Amino acid sequence: MGAALYEPIDVYKPVAANIGVVDGPFEYLTVAGVRLPLPFTTRMMVVRLSNGDLFLHSPTRFDRRLADELDHLGRIRHLISPNQFHYAHIGEWLRAYPHAVAWASPGVRSRSKARRVEITFARDLDLDPPDEWRNELDQTLFPGGYFKEFIFFHRESASLIVTDAIINLELDKMNEPWRTFTRISGMYYPRGQVFFGMRLPLMLHRKRAAAAISKLHGWRPRRILLSHGRSFDVDTDKVISRIFGRHAGR
Repeated sequence: MGAALYEPIDVYKPVAANIGVVDGPFEYLTVAGVRLPLPFTTRMMVVRLSNGDLFLHSPTRFDRRLADELDHLGRIRHLISPNQFHYAHIGEWLRAYPHAVAWASPGVRSRSKARRVEITFARDLDLDPPDEWRNELDQTLFPGGYFKEFIFFHRESASLIVTDAIINLELDKMNEPWRTFTRISGMYYPRGQVFFGMRLPLMLHRKRAAAAISKLHGWRPRRILLSHGRSFDVDTDKVISRIFGRHAGR
């Protein structure tokens, strides 16, 4: 079976009040400047803040029809790079919406510069949420060494927003040999696992990992929205315990 997308793509799909997702096209992993023939699905999360501003988490490619659709929801304002690997399309959205604010994750400026991707990041994400969304979204920096990322929590819908910390790929949406590789890695539906590049750093930084994981439990999410693969919408506390338990000393 060939690789498949979460169609329709480039279309806003509501998940709950004031939050939805946009499934994007395939992207490909690039290592040392070489694009590997590994297609993976992409997903942007969109949150409408109470003042009408839109928070675009890990923007997928810019699409004019999608942008027009989002314009009817609110003002495209916050373009979020949750980790240094999810930034490639922020510049496209920033050119279309020059008054939007691009938010940088640790290391993303140097990574984008090294790859000659011109993005003007105006603000930096911090351990605490900024005033712009403090009352509606919480956040924590999830340790993972080179792969660390910000995880967000949308209070109104009790939705956890995760980028690469959890990968839950559906095997029937992948080609070989990547399907077999994914099965071996454990990062597939319905199991889902921590991205393999984060596993050793989490073990080396167990105390910080435990604090972050405790925060995830404390938020009591009803759903976990993922950038890659199938999201979780039942038994989320058990999912967090199963995936992160060993890193929290559970």
